[in-house]
Amino acid sequence: MINKHLDKIDISDLKQLQSNAVSEGKTIEYKKLLPTNSYADRKEFLADISSFSNASGGDLIFGILEENGSPKSIDGLEIENVDEEIRKYENIIRDGIEPRIIFATRAVNVSGKKNIFIFRVNKSWVGPHRVIYEGHDKFYSRNSAGKYALDTNELKSAFNLSQTLTEQINKFKTERITQLISDNLPLPFYDGGKIVLHLIPLESFSPNYRIDLNPIINEPAKLKPIYASGWSYRINLEGVLSYSGGRNDKSHSYIQLYRNGIIEAVEGLMLSAEREKKYIPSVAYEIELIKSLREFLNLTKELGINMPIVIFLTLIGVNGYEMAVDRMRFWGDYYKIDKDILQLPETLIESYNTEPKDILRPMFDLVWNACGFKRSYNFDEAGNWTAK
Repeated sequence: MINKHLDKIDISDLKQLQSNAVSEGKTIEYKKLLPTNSYADRKEFLADISSFSNASGGDLIFGILEENGSPKSIDGLEIENVDEEIRKYENIIRDGIEPRIIFATRAVNVSGKKNIFIFRVNKSWVGPHRVIYEGHDKFYSRNSAGKYALDTNELKSAFNLSQTLTEQINKFKTERITQLISDNLPLPFYDGGKIVLHLIPLESFSPNYRIDLNPIINEPAKLKPIYASGWSYRINLEGVLSYSGGRNDKSHSYIQLYRNGIIEAVEGLMLSAEREKKYIPSVAYEIELIKSLREFLNLTKELGINMPIVIFLTLIGVNGYEMAVDRMRFWGDYYKIDKDILQLPETLIESYNTEPKDILRPMFDLVWNACGFKRSYNFDEAGNWTAK
């Protein structure tokens, strides 16, 4: 794999592959031509793509002539409509592999209408993935010699790995919520309800996986807690902690960035116990979560954390809370939350292009359900956030 963000790769990076005689292997493969519409070509293309996903990820590069596994010439391919060509092959991948994989495509101009096409495939944590193209039904992986079909024992190991990962994620989240319920927080916190947002990249549970914290240590302003206008930060054993202070040396919001890329954000001012009535500010808390999730995802992208990422939203200490709305505008009964903990089903995010409001909307709907409403009325019927 080319050691660079896909959107930053240019012709000089491709020429370096040639000058350094970078050979094909587990994470990179060269092809002179894009696949045709023939059954054999498309099956081969899908096998190549899925093999990267089931192994360590990698780059499948079209437009490079190879000799004995090394780039001989950077020729490029003359394509009239590049965007249309990319969409064509992206659709082939989406329709021909299950479960769906995470990948990205880039065309790098060589000269004139000639381009190199790079298909970057992330290592999958929810596999194994199989090719399902016109009756072809096989699983592939890769080693230094290239792709190969998985045998029965390898398939069992792959499925077990996926199950183990699910258990690890749920264990981490459950343990953290238990600690938060017990007020075992990294610093003194406001009394009352808490809004908790977890972002858990699946690759965080890869053995010895660590992110570079220096971009945050050097620019701590990037690690902004939920609902905070000013904040401090410190390095701790777990990674980097940002927190927003308040009265009596207590914090009302913090964000912990773990060394393995996990983000835990906790906010307590919006559900403060000091109010006369217990309520959820229906507009404010949705605004703040949408804004914060956008910032958190921008941060994980900048840190080079790959998708997918699991998102959890949990409300703690909310027994007796109600949704603060103008009830005259709604038809039907309402009531107070009858549970102290609302643990909402997770959402798996597969692309950085996904809008935060679309990620959070099903969770918002469930919180409104818990308060007796059909859905969040801050969204219109088309799914647009309208802040009513």
